[in-house]
Amino acid sequence: MGTSVSLDLAGRRILVVGASEGIGREFAAAAVGAGASVVLSARRAARLAEVVTNAGGGRVVCVDVTNDDSLDALVADAVEELGEVDLVLYAVGSASLARLVHCDRAMWNQTLSINVIGFNQLAVRMIEVMAPGGIIAVLSSETSAVPRDGLVAYAASKAALDASVKGWHAEHPEIRWSCVAVGATFPTAFGTSFDMDLVGSVMDQWVRRGLLQEEFMVPAEVAQHLLAMYASALALPSVNVEHILIRSPSPTIGTGNA
Repeated sequence: MGTSVSLDLAGRRILVVGASEGIGREFAAAAVGAGASVVLSARRAARLAEVVTNAGGGRVVCVDVTNDDSLDALVADAVEELGEVDLVLYAVGSASLARLVHCDRAMWNQTLSINVIGFNQLAVRMIEVMAPGGIIAVLSSETSAVPRDGLVAYAASKAALDASVKGWHAEHPEIRWSCVAVGATFPTAFGTSFDMDLVGSVMDQWVRRGLLQEEFMVPAEVAQHLLAMYASALALPSVNVEHILIRSPSPTIGTGNA
C-alpha cells in the first residue's frame, strides 16, 4: 500500500518570503492554521504583524530581497526560529505596466532584482539549511510563456525565474525545486500602481489576443491549493511538484475556450 497523506503540517518548518500581501499572505496564514512553524518575511513589519495576529502564530522577520545583508539576516533568523527548513515559498514579485519603449533601465533593474536576483540569492543561502527532502518553491506567472502587452518586462523576469529554478534543480537535485506559474488572481497588490488609462488600452489588446479570462482566481483559494499540494509533497518525499500551472477554469473573453 502507498503512503497515506495528511494535510496536518504540525512539526513542519516553513519560510514564506512575501508574506505581507496576496497569495503569500494567505499561504502563511493557512500554514500557521495547519500547525506549521512559520517565519513570515516581507518589507513591511506592520503588515506582517497583522497576519501573525489574525493567524494566531508565526514569527515576523523583515527583509529586503535586493539587499544581501538583509537576506543574510533573514536566513539567520529563520534558522534560529526553525532550525532546518522543510519548505520555502518565494512569493515576492514586482511588476510595472509599461510598453517596452517606455521601460527604462531603472524599471528593468527593479523588476529583475526583485523577481529573479532576489530569489537566486535567497536560494544560495537556503541550500545549506534545508531539511532532507525539503522544497524550495517560487511563484512565477503564466505570462512567462505568453507575455501580455504592457507586461513584457515582468514576463521576461518570470521566464528568467523559470530557467533559474530548472538550473537549481540540475545543480542541486538533493533539494526539491518547485515553480508554480499562476494565472490572474484578484485582489492582490499586483497592479495597484498601474496607470488606469494604460490598463484599459492593454486589456483591449489582451482580449483581442484571447489572453483575458472571464473570471480571476481568489488568493485564499490559490493559497489553500498550494498548501494542500506542498503538504502532500512533504509527506511523499519521492514526489516533486516541479513545474505546474494554476489558472482559472473560466473561458477567455470572446473565445469561449478555457
